[in-house]
Amino acid sequence: MIKFSEIETLIRAAIPDAKVEVSDMTGTGDHFEIHVVSQKFKDKSLMDQHKMVFATLQNEMDDRIHAVKLKTKVG
Repeated sequence: MIKFSEIETLIRAAIPDAKVEVSDMTGTGDHFEIHVVSQKFKDKSLMDQHKMVFATLQNEMDDRIHAVKLKTKVG
């Protein structure tokens, strides 16, 4: 099981200005809804924004994160 704070730390390591909100969608500790707001998303497509975030979580998605519902926004 991964903690919300670990997910936030991983994302902020790659996107330092990110405002990150994490919630558990199912109560099982492996399905998350993640909202990320960052100026680094400016002029990037939604797909590229999502790729930036998923790249930070890739290692954890191999075994500790089963599913992610991701929302990104320029902020």
